[in-house]
Amino acid sequence: MLSYQDPTPDSLLPNPFFPGKLGFALHWISTKKRNIFKKCKQIDRFRPNTGMKTNKENPPQNEWGPFPFGDGQSVLDIRYDAVFKAVFTKDTAKSRAALSDLISALIGRTVTVETLVANEPPVDDTRQRHLRLDIACKTVEGEPVNVEMCFNPKAHEPVRLEYHASRLFLRQDIHGRGKTYGNLKETYQISILAKERFFPDENFAHNFLYYDPDNSVPLGGRTRIITVELVKTEPAACKPVEDMTNAELWAVFFQYLTDEEKRGKIIEIINHEEGIAMALDTLVNITQDEIEYERMSNLIKSELDYQSGMVWAERKGREEGMAEGMEKAARNLKTLGISTEIIVKSTGLSPEEIAKL
Repeated sequence: MLSYQDPTPDSLLPNPFFPGKLGFALHWISTKKRNIFKKCKQIDRFRPNTGMKTNKENPPQNEWGPFPFGDGQSVLDIRYDAVFKAVFTKDTAKSRAALSDLISALIGRTVTVETLVANEPPVDDTRQRHLRLDIACKTVEGEPVNVEMCFNPKAHEPVRLEYHASRLFLRQDIHGRGKTYGNLKETYQISILAKERFFPDENFAHNFLYYDPDNSVPLGGRTRIITVELVKTEPAACKPVEDMTNAELWAVFFQYLTDEEKRGKIIEIINHEEGIAMALDTLVNITQDEIEYERMSNLIKSELDYQSGMVWAERKGREEGMAEGMEKAARNLKTLGISTEIIVKSTGLSPEEIAKL
């Protein structure tokens, strides 16, 4: 079984052929199912708190800044999706070079970004036809790469990444004479996660690929999912700059750029790594109009993420409520003296589960 390194019972309607206590119990079960959605907790959208220290006399205009950076300069928090995209999609040589350096650091080999590729939104959504929701690009060798910054990733983030990695791989065209599966290039879905911990270890970066978990044998395929969890970068930030890997340099830069207590470390990193210096130079010259444009793009993406989150919460609540309701129904049927066989058919619980009630 190849993999990357929950069942709801069918609806049960009251059965008119079972009169008396059993018919009443079955009707109760059906009513319970219809009310399960009422138990789902509402997800509230909120304005995230960065926890950054700011100047109270001159507070930032938005959640993403600007924040003072010394010598009269100010910077925006690059961990915000809109700011991140504005920096790495600007039509300048420095922006393109910074993006190439970032991708090279995360995939572990030197690549050069040749082109930015507009993502393909749903054709029936006119609002998204001119918007790029993340940074899709190709290297000089033709390898598709998708890079995104996610400030508030949701619980389903790993599955979402798998979905987008698959789409990225399938966009490659191998139709035509002389082309084979061997022409498919390696693809990289890169997600930088600003908040939350998704994996139990202390490593901030992971490189996932298909493998056989039973025998620890990799498939050798060409799909990669790379994640960077910025909340795990504190140990890297404590290292001398000359001992840090390129991936650590970028991760610490993203996480602590607006943290005044880490300002000295950030200055060292900027002086040490040319690609990061070019990213900062691009960042300090980003205009508010560019941020607004990317922010509007982000709002549309947030709508999609919010919708997905609501569906996930409803399903989760339904599963939990369904399990609780079925156990209570089975307990009531058992009290009424209904046979185990009928309870199994009515609730979907196993005879062993019913015996424990």
